[in-house]
Amino acid sequence: MLGATGTIGELTLEVAARHPDRLRVLGLGAGGNGARLAELAARFAPEALALTHPGERGAEPLAGFCGALLTGPDAQRELARWPGAEIVVNAVVGAAGLAPSLAALESGRRLALANKESLVMAGALLRAASARHGGEILPIDSEHSALFQCLEGRAGGVRRVVLTASGGPLRGLPPEALERVTPAEALRHPTWRMGPRITVDSATMLNKGFELIEARWLFDLPLERIAVWVHPQAIVHGLVEFEDGALLAQLSRPDMRLPIQYALSHPERWGEAVGPCDLTAIGALTFEAPDEARFPCLRLAREAARRGGTAPAVLNAADEVLVAAFLEGRIALPDIAAGIADALERHAAIDEPALEEILEADARARRAAEEFADGRAARA
Repeated sequence: MLGATGTIGELTLEVAARHPDRLRVLGLGAGGNGARLAELAARFAPEALALTHPGERGAEPLAGFCGALLTGPDAQRELARWPGAEIVVNAVVGAAGLAPSLAALESGRRLALANKESLVMAGALLRAASARHGGEILPIDSEHSALFQCLEGRAGGVRRVVLTASGGPLRGLPPEALERVTPAEALRHPTWRMGPRITVDSATMLNKGFELIEARWLFDLPLERIAVWVHPQAIVHGLVEFEDGALLAQLSRPDMRLPIQYALSHPERWGEAVGPCDLTAIGALTFEAPDEARFPCLRLAREAARRGGTAPAVLNAADEVLVAAFLEGRIALPDIAAGIADALERHAAIDEPALEEILEADARARRAAEEFADGRAARA
């Protein structure tokens, strides 16, 4: 379990605790929260722990751990290769999740993927590693899990797939009010409990743009056959439209434990992960097209995906820096889209890049985004 102390990590371990006869936790990895990692280690008794950023005293709570202790920038990548593991859940936040994803696939594991940056930055490399080494990628995102379930066992005949979006915490807010949105308001998601970056990405709808890119690689579909619908009730998580006009959809209560459990249990379906979905109590289900003029990040994601190569890595890196700047109060919410556009405009995309070229594009985009954020902060 990589990213064990985050939201998805904690929910995954909750699922594991419900199925001790089926799942054993061999390893736990975290970024810098050594205290929480020690608590989880005491509960699940793994063979190995990984702490990416131990700092001066971050590893102290782990001093009494009797198994293997991996520390440093490559710790979670090493853990992804741990002997005996059949499934690697990657819930690391940001570009740091790419190397562990590749390590898991190169080891022939099932990669239960919540780290969307891996596919956004290097979808072609992940698909190639999966094919070459016999690994498989199963999505943990609720939308991609929904599409996976609707497409399972069906060959051909797909006209398009639809990713649904709740609309985020700022749905319906007048465009002129976006400039005044505070970090606290952007983090107040009406439906999902998520980490801060993904919640802000939901507010700008870039999260859905990342999901477009993910879907392109997960399901080998061209971008023009991947649509986004806003669905505020968050009950329909994905739809598949077939050539004959039929629509198949996956519906459930908005709870990440369901896609997490299915990524672990596939092809089986284990006992109830979430409660029943009573449509008679919910009543109406509504859908609308996203307003890409109000939320330009969705358009920017499509543009980066069309350019391909290293452009999606630039999109992701710039967003990671700019969201942090917004949460620190240095820039306004609309500056995130403006800064991403600036980074993409500066970048000359490299087609079919190697890993080193992707990482270099990531680093350049971070510098460009920092410069942009500093410039906006200085004028504020």
